[in-house]
Amino acid sequence: MSDFELVWDSRCSVAESPVWDAANRRLLFCDINGKRINALSVDSGAHASWDFPEVVGSFGLCRSGRFVVAQRHHVALFDPASGTLTDLTPKIGEPPTNRLNDGKVGPDGAFWVGSMDENSPRQKIAALYRVTADGRITREETGIAVSNGLAWSPDGKRMYHSDSTGGIIQAWDFDPATGGRSNHRIIATLKNEDGRPDGAATDADGNYWSAGPSAGCINCFSPDGQLLRKWAFPIPGPTMPCFADGSLYVTSLREGKSAEVLEEFPALGGLFRAAAPAMGAPVGLFADD
Repeated sequence: MSDFELVWDSRCSVAESPVWDAANRRLLFCDINGKRINALSVDSGAHASWDFPEVVGSFGLCRSGRFVVAQRHHVALFDPASGTLTDLTPKIGEPPTNRLNDGKVGPDGAFWVGSMDENSPRQKIAALYRVTADGRITREETGIAVSNGLAWSPDGKRMYHSDSTGGIIQAWDFDPATGGRSNHRIIATLKNEDGRPDGAATDADGNYWSAGPSAGCINCFSPDGQLLRKWAFPIPGPTMPCFADGSLYVTSLREGKSAEVLEEFPALGGLFRAAAPAMGAPVGLFADD
């Protein structure tokens, strides 16, 4: 018996970016290629969703109650109450085959979001950006293949990021007041059999939980990169964990799976839940007010 249960058989192409919306007691996640953000009420089990004109690479919560959303080549603000979508940034200068990918709101109130090359994810032509509420975009890192795994320590003083293709998890000392970073280091290097790093989350003890879709697991690392736990996932392709209300939610991948795999695991692309082994780190809010 698996520790995880299927809570929404959403069958997303690429389910990603689960976010705990504590104010509304709902777990949010996106279907990247489905151009949609989904919402699960943790109390009633009710489902809701919002559709977008472009892919939704990732998103975060705003202080105003809106969402900050990574579209293909720009970042927008979305009001779930009215359905209003407003461009925050102009088009980001990325190669045409790139799109925005993993993103999270940091303790500095900015939206950090990386990119990836959809056609050839081994090319190191992606980047990591910091986007502020005035629409200013700063290119923070370059030479990335697939930007992923953004998370911060519970005190906001350490930032994590991964390159899925390179199999590396890296960290910096972080200034939550300014978004400044220093003391870069690689804390772990993972191969396919280990679970190359995808989306991630941190717990209240400062540990880093990384989805490993290539090995069907969730890896938990100490702040210095020691592997503390390898947690088997019930289906191939976990994409990102999220701590929420005493549970650990995990999204999953359906795209690219063979007919045989889909027959064996029909719930691929769904949302799963297990009892959380720890409390989660605070959820950042975009400083748009």
